[in-house]
Amino acid sequence: MLNYFPKYFTNKAIALYFIILAVVSILFMIRVLPLRFMLFGITAVIGFFYFSNTLTFKWQRLSEKKYIKKIFWTTFAIRFAWVTFSYFYFRAMTGFVFEYSFADTGNYHWTAWMLSNIDGGFAYVWDALMERWGDFSDTGYVLFLSYFYRLLWWSDEYMCETGAFPIFLMRVTHALASAFMCVLIYKLAKRNFGESTGRMAGIFAMLLPHFTYYSGLHAKETYMIFLTVAFVERADHLLRSKKYNLINIAVPILLVGVLFTFRTVLGAAALFAFFSAVVFSSAKVIGWKKRILIATWLITAVVYFAGGRIAMEIEEKWEGRHYNQAQSMEGRALGTNELARYGSAAIFAPMIFVAPFPSMVYVEYQRPIMMMHGSNFVKNITAFFTMVGIFLLLYRKRWRKHILILAFLTSYLLIIAFSAFAISERFHLPSLPFALIMAAYGVSQMNNKTKKYFNWWTIFIFVIIVGWNWFKLAGRGII
Repeated sequence: MLNYFPKYFTNKAIALYFIILAVVSILFMIRVLPLRFMLFGITAVIGFFYFSNTLTFKWQRLSEKKYIKKIFWTTFAIRFAWVTFSYFYFRAMTGFVFEYSFADTGNYHWTAWMLSNIDGGFAYVWDALMERWGDFSDTGYVLFLSYFYRLLWWSDEYMCETGAFPIFLMRVTHALASAFMCVLIYKLAKRNFGESTGRMAGIFAMLLPHFTYYSGLHAKETYMIFLTVAFVERADHLLRSKKYNLINIAVPILLVGVLFTFRTVLGAAALFAFFSAVVFSSAKVIGWKKRILIATWLITAVVYFAGGRIAMEIEEKWEGRHYNQAQSMEGRALGTNELARYGSAAIFAPMIFVAPFPSMVYVEYQRPIMMMHGSNFVKNITAFFTMVGIFLLLYRKRWRKHILILAFLTSYLLIIAFSAFAISERFHLPSLPFALIMAAYGVSQMNNKTKKYFNWWTIFIFVIIVGWNWFKLAGRGII
């Protein structure tokens, strides 16, 4: 069993990225990717694959205590550096301290600032929020942000243009939350697959460009991912622990409740995964007495969360599932991609573990997507090991020992696959911590007989990415 990420895979991944970037740039020279976005992609790809090899090898000799300190503070340093850089970079590029084409983040900020200046208690703040927001989903982050502003006594409405310390400080808390999340990923993976796999998973999460990028935004994603990991880690601890009490049972359920305030379908997927783990976990993991006790609490939670506004939002999401990917893609492309109408769940569902794919050509109004192309390439490569890990658990009939992770990962991705957001990297984010855990397990099981399949995977990814970039230009009549 491997306890590090070999150079055989990381070097091939880096080489493949440069080959694809060169081929796409030559084939579609009329829309070559701007240099600054190339540099972002190169940094993301080399940073992940080079250091995932060196650190998984180097840090395996550390004591557990030293490893946890390393993973926390190194993650925080990476995220803090990006928070600082992106704060000034976006201000220089857009005139604001928000990202390219910001919409939701600006809405979060303005709503939170408005709420922070309301006189009165929580009831007044909540009424004002619901009057402006409408949906229960998304309220959690806005409330947190508003009380953060209130705590700092911030009253200047226009500081988002020139910059403001509360905005920067809020993003520093994102860096802290992301660092703690990596520690939780390590603990969860260690409990399921052993020490070396846990350390690999923690390092993968530390280096994943998606997590770094979103820590520098004024968006809910960093805290939403942290809460998701915290829920699964605490639920897994409860299921595997020989001791259980009111607090151990209540914490995961309370975390589910908070997840509903960030994304409704995320809370639903979390409840489904928890219930699946209680029902289908191996008897070696959870005994029948504990099953009955936890199931009773879960049924109570389901009855509570199934009431009122939450049930209505879930029903609306379900009824709107026929709003297919073609319409969503046309919307994101501002209606200019004629081929987008051919998108459907039948096309994207089989690729849901791999998507989205990197955009390595210049397309107007898609600067965030171009900026994130290296991050998406990293996911395309690690998806191979994620699928290997899942396949091995099923083939070896060990899936019941790890049903919580598998149930959440697969159920959430299925929801995304049949929604309008199958190729939106933002909506894939809550699944990434668990995909990385499975990827770490997949890497640990590789050997000389199975590594040949990775070579076939690189050919497949080459064809898909080049084809994807052709699709983006052909649908607009550029080529």
